[in-house]
Amino acid sequence: MENKITKLERLQAPRGTKDVLPEEAIRWRAVETAVDEVGTLFGYGEIRTPHFENLRLFKRAVGEETDIVSKEMYELKPRGDEAEEFALRPELTAPVVRAAIEHGLLTGQSDCLRLYYNSAPNFRYEKPQKGRLRQHHQFGTELLGPASPAADAETILFAISVFRKLGLVNFRVRLNTLGSPETRERWKSVLVPYLKQNIEALSNDSKRRTDSNPLRVLDSKVPEDQAIIRNAPRILDYLSEADERHFVELQSLVRSSVEIHVDPLLVRGIDYYTRTVFEVTSPDLGSQDALCGGGRYDNLIEQLGGPPTPAVGFGAGIERLLIAMEKIEQQASAGMESIYLIALGIEASAKIFEIATELRSAGVRVMYDLIGGRSMKAQMREANREAASFVYIIGESELAEGAGSLKNMQTGEQEKIAFERIASRLGAGQPEYILHTS
Repeated sequence: MENKITKLERLQAPRGTKDVLPEEAIRWRAVETAVDEVGTLFGYGEIRTPHFENLRLFKRAVGEETDIVSKEMYELKPRGDEAEEFALRPELTAPVVRAAIEHGLLTGQSDCLRLYYNSAPNFRYEKPQKGRLRQHHQFGTELLGPASPAADAETILFAISVFRKLGLVNFRVRLNTLGSPETRERWKSVLVPYLKQNIEALSNDSKRRTDSNPLRVLDSKVPEDQAIIRNAPRILDYLSEADERHFVELQSLVRSSVEIHVDPLLVRGIDYYTRTVFEVTSPDLGSQDALCGGGRYDNLIEQLGGPPTPAVGFGAGIERLLIAMEKIEQQASAGMESIYLIALGIEASAKIFEIATELRSAGVRVMYDLIGGRSMKAQMREANREAASFVYIIGESELAEGAGSLKNMQTGEQEKIAFERIASRLGAGQPEYILHTS
């Protein structure tokens, strides 16, 4: 009797994860290469940390009231007599800071330690959606030591440099400040009474957080909380003189390189942030439009047992970035010249291989008959299936002349173009990562 595998028995990737197949791996390598190149230009060194850490690290650093820790973290149950509890890392900043402290990379306020990570997996238990998976990958930086607005600006420009290197131009920076701890206490003395006045209208999670961690209320995505959040007291009205000076200088530095939008409702979903918080967004991603996010965390290193050290960093989701890259590639492909090379005969086949290499170097999308020996009619059919802009026909007479017949597939017009001129006739530059194979 045949042993049939039922649908339930088929082994598949876990929900919220995905396999990276060869075609997409090309884009992954392009991102990783761009991050490495920008890291070198900015003087950063790469760091890699374990995929799981002590559970206490994230509770202490990220905050027990955050959704990341309270709802989304994968906790690991130890075997045998192990007393320690572990968790798959849901974010990268706390592990990088832990590593810097453990290995003595910091000695005090005068340090300037530039670290970056690349294609590092994180794990969060949340509803999977496009560009937001349970196992997702990030690149990012941690700049430990400087307290200046210039350090915040450099962090933002590191991310922007990677995006631009990959051909992205359609983005902007959302920027806010959460002030110093003293500023936040002054703000909370007004914010908490306001939230309590509206407590009955808040969601259950926000009701609970009003006393324990009111900033988390402002990070709520629950629909019934939104009107209350929009009308809440703004921290920008309670900044100290030093906080305001830092924020104004940061805006001036960043605005010279990229469009910014000050958003007083931006608080980010992690407790360790102080002063600067930011997101880089792209309309190419739809409603979930964040490419990366980060900010300053001046108290975290001391909180985790290190010397008092200001710090700032960001993390960028690679799956989100790939969506934006794919859209750019589609737009570029739609506007780029494509050509199907038709060879009639063995000698012509050798010639089109040479021409294909030259055209691709000039940024032209090239296809030709890889089966070999097919008729001109069959090759024309394939050119139509591939939506080629042009066909370039080479037979015995064209080889003798040193010029092929170039046919415009839209207009039907045909002209003779010398072999050495075809690349300059059709060449057009494209973003470096855009690769086409035939």
